[in-house]
Amino acid sequence: MAKRRKKRKFATGLREQSQCRFCREKKNYIDYKDIDTLQKLLTNRGKIFSRKRSGNCAKCQRRVKRAIKRARFMALLPYAT
Repeated sequence: MAKRRKKRKFATGLREQSQCRFCREKKNYIDYKDIDTLQKLLTNRGKIFSRKRSGNCAKCQRRVKRAIKRARFMALLPYAT
């Protein structure tokens, strides 16, 4: 007979969700000129990290995407290769 795995339950029942870095700082606008912040959300090749990997909420991820695309257009960041 195959052994059955036990399902793990968290102590509180539900797992706590942490806020994304922009929601914690209560930023309404993500500046495309802030290259240091935007580079943390890109790979070495210039690809944008996913929401799951970057830890952003959906709203902030859309704002980040827009800021990165603006910075690329202004030649502040490289396009993905």
